[in-house]
Amino acid sequence: MPRVHGKAARRTLLAAFGTALVTATQWPSAEAATTTGLDDPEKKDIAMRLVSSAENSSLDWKAQYGFIKDIGDGRGYTAGIIGFCSGTSDMLALVELYTERDPDNPLADYLPALRAVDGTDSLNGLSGFPTAWRKAAKTSAFRKAQRDERDRVYFDPAVARAEKDGLGTLGQFVYYDAMVMHGPGTDAVSFGGIRKRARKNADTPADGGDETTYLHAFLDSRAWAMKQEAAHSDVTRVETAQRVFLKKGNLDLDTPLKWKVYGDSYTIA
Repeated sequence: MPRVHGKAARRTLLAAFGTALVTATQWPSAEAATTTGLDDPEKKDIAMRLVSSAENSSLDWKAQYGFIKDIGDGRGYTAGIIGFCSGTSDMLALVELYTERDPDNPLADYLPALRAVDGTDSLNGLSGFPTAWRKAAKTSAFRKAQRDERDRVYFDPAVARAEKDGLGTLGQFVYYDAMVMHGPGTDAVSFGGIRKRARKNADTPADGGDETTYLHAFLDSRAWAMKQEAAHSDVTRVETAQRVFLKKGNLDLDTPLKWKVYGDSYTIA
C-alpha cells in the first residue's frame, strides 16, 4: 500500500522521453507486436523497478525488504518491497504467512498487536517492531514471503484482470501500479472503483474498444482517485509517466525507458 514521498507524497512515477528519441524510435503497434506481458520475467522486473522509483526513490527494489517507517499517511507502519501497511491488513497477512512457514521468527510475537491495530494508524504494541522487521528481512524465508504476498495480493490479480480486459504489457503495469497504490477493493478510490469508472467512458479491448483509448480513460479515473487523498494528490506518477508511455504508443513497455519521479531522473536501458 502507498507511501508518502519525503519531498511531497512518497509515491509518484515517470516522465517523458526527449524529442530526439521520439522522432528516432518507432514503437511497434499493438497489432504488430507479439508480447508476453508481465508474465515475462524481464518485463516483471521492469515493473518492479518502475514502482520502486516511486516508492523508494530507487530502481533497486530488492534493497527494500528491510524498509520500514511510519510515513504519516494514516496507515501505520509502511514496510517492505511493496509498502505493506500495519493499518491495511496486508502486513498482517504477510506476517501470518511468514509465521506459518517459520513459526520461530522475529515477528511472530507481534501478531496479536498487528491484529489489534489493523484498520487503524495506531502503533500500540509495536515497540521494537521495526528492529524485528529489519532482522527478519535478512532471512531468505521472509524475503520470499514478501514476494509471494506481493504477487498473491497485487501482481497476479492485476495481471489476470488486465489479460481478461485484453490489455498488453503497459496496460498490465498500469493495473498493477494502481492496485499497489489503491488496493484491490471495490470502493470508488480502490482499483475496482477506478476500473468501473473508466469503463463508463471507454470499452476495454476485450469488449471491442481501442486499447489506447481505454487506458487513457483508466488513467483519467486513476488520477481522480489519487486527488481524493492528500497523500496521493501528486499525480505525476500517472501524468508524467504512464501517460507519457501511452502517448508514445509504447504498449509493450519496451526499453529504453526514461522518466522522472519528484524531479529525480531514472533510466532503464
